[in-house]
Amino acid sequence: MEFSLTEVQYNLVYNSLSFVIASMGAALLFFLLVRNRVAPQHRMAVTLSTLVVGIALYHYVRIFGSWSDAFSFVDGRYVQDGEPFNEGYRYVDWFLTVPLLLAELVVVLKLTKGKTRSLIIRLTIAAVAMIALGYPGEIAAADSSARTIWGVLSTLPFLYILYVLFVELGKSLDRQSNNVKKLVDGLRYIILATWGIYPIAYMLPSLIDDTANAEVARQVMYSLGDVLAKPLFGLLVLGIALAKSREDGYVEPGGQDFGAATPDDAGELIEA
Repeated sequence: MEFSLTEVQYNLVYNSLSFVIASMGAALLFFLLVRNRVAPQHRMAVTLSTLVVGIALYHYVRIFGSWSDAFSFVDGRYVQDGEPFNEGYRYVDWFLTVPLLLAELVVVLKLTKGKTRSLIIRLTIAAVAMIALGYPGEIAAADSSARTIWGVLSTLPFLYILYVLFVELGKSLDRQSNNVKKLVDGLRYIILATWGIYPIAYMLPSLIDDTANAEVARQVMYSLGDVLAKPLFGLLVLGIALAKSREDGYVEPGGQDFGAATPDDAGELIEA
């Protein structure tokens, strides 16, 4: 459905997308620079974090370009008269990054090979199902029942992911230190809080009568959710990797012994 936006509405989305690009780019550079501070056996999780923000950076550049190409400034308003805005970029991004996000958390804990493989396979299948079931509803008309039906179906794999993270994964934390347990708890609650933004944004076209306002709110909320769910999530994964490196007595090449692990590793990195 074509619609027009005020200059404020258009720029709100435009600047939100620009902010995400900057956030993903900064996170990509940061993860690359601090990778050697982590013991080699824990670097895979940091590599996955780097890959996640790299993939997201690429797709947000495409989303930004698609948003710009979809509108023209005519008589004081932005009119959707260009190429249709491609919502598929977001879903391709999520299709790739959400399984990787979940794999980060499992890999960094260094569980047994069998447990790690089992968790990653099940979480990946659930994540792919969640994204795949959400897309038909995303492109459905705002006033159609299809949007609600597909949204409910997409929620079922999400609930399974929460069950695995809070119940099954919780049973596997007995061998972890208290500091690592605190960071893992933080990660799980970040998933619960930030991923809760997505279904709200998903339903906005059905909840807000004004098409333009609904589209602007949806795009801004999706962008906010991605910043919280990717760079912030990656920082906490990095904090776990640092904590486990310290517990292992890892010494950074050319540096000094990390010493005892603390629960504030991610915060210390930000301050540095």
